[in-house]
Amino acid sequence: MSGILENLLVVAGQVATLFLMMAVGFILVRRGTLSGPGLDQMSHLLLYVVIPCVIIDSLQVAWDAALLADMGIMLLINAVYYLVTCAAVIPLFRRQSEDVAVALRFGVVYANTGFMGLPLIQAVLGEEAVIFTVVVIVSFNLCQWTHGVLLMGGRGEVSVRKALLNPGTIGLSVGLVFFLSGLRLPPMADKAIGYLSALNTPLAMVVIGGQMARSGLLQTFRQKALYAASALRLAVIPLLTALALLPFRLNPLLYCTAVILSGAPVAGSTGIFAQKFGRDPTASAQFVTLSTLLSILTLPVITVLAQYLAG
Repeated sequence: MSGILENLLVVAGQVATLFLMMAVGFILVRRGTLSGPGLDQMSHLLLYVVIPCVIIDSLQVAWDAALLADMGIMLLINAVYYLVTCAAVIPLFRRQSEDVAVALRFGVVYANTGFMGLPLIQAVLGEEAVIFTVVVIVSFNLCQWTHGVLLMGGRGEVSVRKALLNPGTIGLSVGLVFFLSGLRLPPMADKAIGYLSALNTPLAMVVIGGQMARSGLLQTFRQKALYAASALRLAVIPLLTALALLPFRLNPLLYCTAVILSGAPVAGSTGIFAQKFGRDPTASAQFVTLSTLLSILTLPVITVLAQYLAG
């Protein structure tokens, strides 16, 4: 029991460190030092430059058939996850207006694997687990730009081109060329990509904190539907994932990565998609904010539970 408590405190400290970096973005936006356009530009930098660099950098490892097989397993896990959750959310939140209900369904399905999940995995499990997170990010992008667009905008908005030509899949395609061929980037390019990859954690946390500052916190805490949706995203889904994967006796690192990422807070793209497709951007932003705040309580528990079950 003392060992579990010790691990819980360690993980809680790591999560708290991430939230302290979020506080920087929150304060900067509240003081007016960082504006909405600045946050959008930082998000663009993360999405189109930093995360692809993280993907390429994580695949600069020696060819390993076992690792490739584990990546395939992670891809399969995510395929099943999206099939199940996309179907399961269909009847939910029918008491809400359609625009709010759609945003909540989207947020329950899509977790913040890139901006929140990746830094957490790096902090808790180390760089070896990043390669599994890369697979999750690519799966997320593929599903978000197909099912996510279909959910938010309707069939007419779905674009196969956008689903395939997004930063995550492009980064994976480049990285796999090096991984499968055994080639390595020239030292100068390797260092440059490594430095850009290192921006992911602090920059992502500042962006999330800034986004939280732009939502109405007091109103956020008064929405009962947001608590129910957050409970699904932060507790029910990761617990079911942990139990469903347990009988398969997976690689412990893969298992922990899958469970922890399944408990990440709501994806920031929930608000972006709601704005883009005419849904409710206010409820979406509040959902992102509340789930992110509550995750400081749930993520340490989910992380320690995953490590205990994998152990």
